[in-house]
Amino acid sequence: MTTQGIKTVLHPVSDLTKAKAVYAALLGIEPQTDSPYYVGFDAEGQHIGLVPDGGPQGMTSPVTYWHVPDIAAKLAEVTAAGATVQEAPHEVGAGRVVATVIDVDGNVLGLIQDR
Repeated sequence: MTTQGIKTVLHPVSDLTKAKAVYAALLGIEPQTDSPYYVGFDAEGQHIGLVPDGGPQGMTSPVTYWHVPDIAAKLAEVTAAGATVQEAPHEVGAGRVVATVIDVDGNVLGLIQDR
């Protein structure tokens, strides 16, 4: 099963207000989602998210999210190939389901399915 590509990258930030200003300047747009727990920018089909203090996932570096048509099937494929589940699939709102896995070198890979 093929992916729909990387369309989402989340960045852990220590100061959401300062990071929001930097990313707004970089992208040349204001955020489309702006809350105390998440700031999101949609720029030319790419979603850039800012997560204060790494969020509940405990992110310590940016995580790329691969968009897939069937998250359960893709999760089964990547774990059969050697990845381990870090964050089981769960809905984060508006029909979006996310999960993360750790590859064989310790890199975190995100999966997203929009229902």
